[in-house]
Amino acid sequence: MLSSIITNNEALLSLNILLLCFISAIIYGLIIAFTHKLTSKYSKNFLITLSILPFLVGTIIIMVNGNLGTSVAIVGAFSLIRFRSVPGTSKEIASVFFAMVVGLATGVGYILFAGIITIVGCIIIFILSKTSVFERNKQEKILKVTIPENLDYTSIFDDVFALFTKSHVLEQVKTTNMGSLFELNYRITLNNNANEKEFIDALRVKNGNLKVMLSQTLEDNDL
Repeated sequence: MLSSIITNNEALLSLNILLLCFISAIIYGLIIAFTHKLTSKYSKNFLITLSILPFLVGTIIIMVNGNLGTSVAIVGAFSLIRFRSVPGTSKEIASVFFAMVVGLATGVGYILFAGIITIVGCIIIFILSKTSVFERNKQEKILKVTIPENLDYTSIFDDVFALFTKSHVLEQVKTTNMGSLFELNYRITLNNNANEKEFIDALRVKNGNLKVMLSQTLEDNDL
């Protein structure tokens, strides 16, 4: 039932088989792109890429067809493309890998298997994206505070943190401005009723009105 439509003894593929592989790859690519559109932030160019990627990968697999020399050339081409690519988010990388897997399956003739992978994978992505299973606490923030070098950074903000936060962890300390200032990086979790402006104002009183930056954690930006 899930066997390949391309047999090992076929030296030359028929036009019908080629068209079936190509059309299937394009349809599956469109399904993956549409799922990504529904579940993530996107650009038109990235959706177009997802749509045609299974077709391109499938075409490459059909072209290789056991030829070692062609395989080496294809690996080199992929390496060049990766070198010239801009790094994406974790979701974008997963979507690209997803599309490539489907393209590989269609390229070796497992049309039905590729369809099952596409449908099951898209359903899983959609369900996980629309539920709160893996959602992080939205009160968790990254705090960066600058203080003069003559202040004790280990305890200077303890009373402020006790008033406004549930937890705080000092993750990094570095000197700046020729060593005259310390820059402190915290990961904090604000109280549910904490007022961010009041929190920042309290920090500014402690650090002499130097730079204070409160931002979302990396996970919020990795969309």
